[in-house]
This record gives sequence, C-alpha cells and structure tokens, in this order.
Amino acid sequence: MNATALLPLPVVLPLFAAGLKLAVGLRLPRIQRFISAAVLSVVLAASVTLLVAADRDGPQVMHAGGWPVPIGIALVADRLSALMLVVSSAVTLCVLVYSIGQGMADRDEATPLSVFHPAYLILVAGVSDTFLSGDLFNLYVGFEIMLTASYVLLTLGGTAARIRAGATYIVVSLLSSVLFLVAIGMVYAATGTMNLAELSVRLADLPAGIRLVLQLALLTVFGIKAAVFPLAAWLPDSYPTAPAPVTAVFAGLLTKVGVYSILRTQTLLFPGTRLAEPLMLIALLSMVVGILGAVAQTDLKRLLSFTLVSHIGYMVFGIALASRGGIAGAVFYVAHHITVQTTLFLVTGLVERRGGTTDLQRLGGLAKISPLLAAVFFVPAMNLAGIPPLSGFLGKLGLLRAGVADGGAWAYVLVGGGVVTSLLTLYALIKVWNLAFWRAAPPDLCADGTVLETDDSDDQDDSDEETLMPAGRPESASLSGRSITTTAALPRTMLAATMALVALGLAYTVLAGPLTGLADRAAGELLSRTPYVQAVLAH
Repeated sequence: MNATALLPLPVVLPLFAAGLKLAVGLRLPRIQRFISAAVLSVVLAASVTLLVAADRDGPQVMHAGGWPVPIGIALVADRLSALMLVVSSAVTLCVLVYSIGQGMADRDEATPLSVFHPAYLILVAGVSDTFLSGDLFNLYVGFEIMLTASYVLLTLGGTAARIRAGATYIVVSLLSSVLFLVAIGMVYAATGTMNLAELSVRLADLPAGIRLVLQLALLTVFGIKAAVFPLAAWLPDSYPTAPAPVTAVFAGLLTKVGVYSILRTQTLLFPGTRLAEPLMLIALLSMVVGILGAVAQTDLKRLLSFTLVSHIGYMVFGIALASRGGIAGAVFYVAHHITVQTTLFLVTGLVERRGGTTDLQRLGGLAKISPLLAAVFFVPAMNLAGIPPLSGFLGKLGLLRAGVADGGAWAYVLVGGGVVTSLLTLYALIKVWNLAFWRAAPPDLCADGTVLETDDSDDQDDSDEETLMPAGRPESASLSGRSITTTAALPRTMLAATMALVALGLAYTVLAGPLTGLADRAAGELLSRTPYVQAVLAH
C-alpha cells in the first residue's frame, strides 16, 4: 500500500474514536479503554511506516480531496514531521496506558471516561495535524483542535486551582490564536497563498522589510506556544495543577508543537534568517531564567515546569544557528526532550501517590519505601541533566559542537550558557533526589509509606484536593486530630507505562547512531528546501 494513504489516519482515527466514545458514554468502560489504546496503537504503526517511507523515498504528500495547490489542503510527512509524529504517538500511547491505570485505581474519578478520553483523543488529533500540515491555515486549525481539547483537560475535576490555571491558559491561548489569525491574514495579503511550499517561493520575491514583519509576527505566535522567555510566564502556573497524565502530555508535546512550527517556518519560509542574534538572546534568556526559576522551587511539579522552559532554550539555540549541525542538534533534542520530560511528569504523579504530595519539604525516604520508584525517577532525571552517555548528553553535545563550529561571539555565549544550564539542571534534580528520595522521611511520612495529613489546613493548594492514592480507595483513620492515609503498592499499569517511557529514553542512547543520522538527514532536507517544495508542488 502507498504510504501516502496513511497520512490522514493520525488525524482522522482519533477524531472518529472520540466521537464514538462520546456516543457510547459511560457504558462498557473496558470497550472504551480498548478503543483508545487500539486507535493510538494504529496511529503509532502508521507513523512508523510514514517515517520509513519519508526517509527512504522523500516527503510523502497527500492533497485532501484531490484538489491541487493552492486550493486543497496538503498533508506532508517529511523526515522531521514523521519523526515528530512517531515520538508523539509513542508518548501519547504510554500516557494513555498510564491514565487507564490511574482511572482503574481511582475508579475513574480523576480521569472519567466520559470526559478525559474523548478530549485526550482530540488533543492527539490536533497534535498530529500540526505536524502533518502543509498549509499555514491548516496549521492554525490543528492548533485550535489541540487547544480546545486542552482547555477541557486542564480544568478536569473543576477544583479552584485548576479553574484559575485554566483561565490563565485560555487567555494566553486565545491571544496567541488572534495573533496567529492576524499573521495569517498578513501573509495571505502579501503572497496570495497559504500553502507552505508556495510560500517558500513567493516570500523570496517580497521586499526585505515586509518579509521581516511577517517573520516577526509568526515568531511571536509560535514563541508563545513554545513558551520561550519572556513569553513563558503562564506555563509554571498552568501545568502543575492538572492531573498527572494531562500535565505529562502537555509538558512533553504542547510546547514542542510551537518549537516544531518555529523550526518549520524558519527553515522553509525564511532561510538565511536576519534574526539569528535575537533568537540566540531569546535562547540564552530561556535557558538561564528558566533554570534559575527551577532551582528556587520547592514543589516538584513547578520545578519541572521551569526546567521545561529552560530546555526549550537549547532547541531555539539550534534553530538560531541555522547550520546543519545546529538544526540536527535541535531535531535530536526535541525528540529526546518530549520523551524525558513526559516521563518525569508521570513519575511525579507516582511520587504524589506514594508520598501524598509533591512538596519537597514534606517528602522523604522514598528510596527506602519504593526503590523501584526511585530508579524510575533517577534515570530520566540524569538524562535530562545530560549525564554521559545518555541521550540528553548527546543532544547537548551536538548543539554545543555546532555552536563552537559557528565561531561567532553570540554562539560562544550560548555554548557557555548551555553548559551552565546543564550544571544547574543537575543541581536542581539532585536537590529533588536528596529531599524526596534519599533523606529520612519527615515526621508526617512514616517509614512504611503512611502519610499523616492535617485536616485543618485551609490554605492547602487546591491541586492536592484530588491526591491520587494507589490501588482503589485509601484506608483512613483518625489520630489526635490528624488523618492517616495508608498507601499501598503503586498500580502496576501506571508503573509499567512509566517504565516503558524510561526504556524509550534509554533507547535513544542505544540507537544514538541511527537517530543522529536521521536528524542530520532531516536537517539537510530542511535547509535545502527543494525536496519538500518539489514533492508538494509536483502534484
């Protein structure tokens, strides 16, 4: 079968399944879970097939409805988009399995079938559409599909903290959507087309000033979505309040969609960028400010949210270099970071179940209570910090080598900033390890995993209102005005899904040679532009 026939599946199948699950409602929960897992498994298989075809035969193109450019909407899978599709499909499948385990353990209170699963599938469809879109307006549609589902997921449960975080997220997202529409209108007024391949040709004929205005407009929009500094203030307050599966997929994917869009438009539409130095400044500030914010945190969720902002700076650094080595390093690092960041947020959900909180001041002794949980945290934490020979080290090394090869003053400043950021990331994660895992359990966490919680805490963060306890209902008793919640073993399904992502992160290290080769070929294809343009316009 021609691989191009598979292009609509990552978008259409999740949407169809979401509609089917809404029609079924709360009936037949096992069937609902099976449908979700089966659909995302098929999407993963289709994505792998598209990646093999794109790497072997060049960009795979399908024009929806058979309409020619620029009337029809083009779906395009080149090496970059196919790789992002494979990584996102694998990650979303693992997060879905994790959420199924959480739903069964909590009797679907934290992840209700009638709300979470349809919204999650719609989110997956939106992410897939953004990666495959060959049209600027369809890219906007993909963002809106994704963001509409994210509004529902972020406020799941309706607690006060989630509503507040959701309101902030919605305001920022609506603002970026309006700016995106304005930018699209400006691009269409200047060129008369929305097709990315045609835009790459027509934009070259515009005056330099107009081209710069259009470039700045798109960069601003995608910078908000990617959460680069100073457009990232909304992220640390929005993500930590959501349930663990939602926070994990948001942290892993939503910001990377913005990075992907920057990478795609900067290489295809605005080659030889005039904004290299401003982009390097943004990358440096994102790295440094983000990691300093992480170091100052005492809550694990917020700490990881700030590291997310910080490590977006590495990706923008590679894009700003605009060299083959820099682009290849950015592509590799995006794939690595999607997996590792998602894993760490899933581990945070397990920590919250086992310790009853994510406040590092109240955690302790988890390495003794649950050695397996400690190992599951330690491996991706060291990967994120860039400890050799893990993929985080390989990705950062590639970016730093590209910076040194560039030889410019700003590039050397970024190399220094990248090294400092990596060391501070290691410091922040070692702090988490020492406080949550290595030190003795604090007075309110007994050595056997029993959590003592006060009942009269009026100022407790609403994000703890739905503390996710393992394996069914926790057993509670009362002792001197304090409730005692006994935690049991972690649910196997949740732990297995997390361990699968840990293994995927380690696979990037084992398969570093083929993966870096693929990233290098993707970078060459992006910089040459010709294969993409010819594949789309040939139809």
